[in-house]
Amino acid sequence: MSNSNYKRILIKLSGAALSGDEKIGLNQQAVEYITKEVIAVRDLGIQVAIVVGGGNIFRGNLADAWGIEKADADMVGMVSTVINSMLLSSAIKSKCNYDVQVMTAISMPAVTEPYIRLKALKHLNKGTITIFAGGIGQPYLTTDYTCIQRAIETNCDAVFVAKHGTDGIYSADPNIDKSAVKFDKISFEDVVAKNLKAMDPAAFLLAKEYKMKINVFNFNTPNVMTRLLNGEKIGTLIE
Repeated sequence: MSNSNYKRILIKLSGAALSGDEKIGLNQQAVEYITKEVIAVRDLGIQVAIVVGGGNIFRGNLADAWGIEKADADMVGMVSTVINSMLLSSAIKSKCNYDVQVMTAISMPAVTEPYIRLKALKHLNKGTITIFAGGIGQPYLTTDYTCIQRAIETNCDAVFVAKHGTDGIYSADPNIDKSAVKFDKISFEDVVAKNLKAMDPAAFLLAKEYKMKINVFNFNTPNVMTRLLNGEKIGTLIE
């Protein structure tokens, strides 16, 4: 069992988490690593929701480069998150006996269940690992925003933001400013006042309004989520 006060968390994964060292596509070792980490959290008795990005397949911000409408590009990006979610669901189910359910904001009845808040709560209450795909079904919003909205809607205690290449929130970019200091804990107000790049601004403001705790950490650190849930001070806590 976990030593933390968290009973239900939402894990935010980037699409890059599924591509490993590759810039695009899917990597078997990377997916297996994610699977192992998620199952370890569920083994602690924590109820788990997941939102995964789609940048390893297509990013909505490529609209200008591709010469297509931003709304169309965002829809392609949302479908990319469905592909990633379905693959991750299958990978998790292949390694454990936990129920796993993908729910999409875009209607795809042949392959997934539509996102309905009360059904999502029933899944989570039963211990089902529940993956929210397809964003919120509307363009112009990132998966950062999706993860905060879904976490609020499903009464999660915190959002775990899995980063790559950074182990928390710093006073400046540590790759440029060697004197940059990492914050173990910081308030929403200080993040705004210091103009720190925590996540998509719209998502951050939503989290601030509803007082949703955000844990930011380096996902490449083995067992990082279980260590956090067992009380270790890792990454940055925004509250």
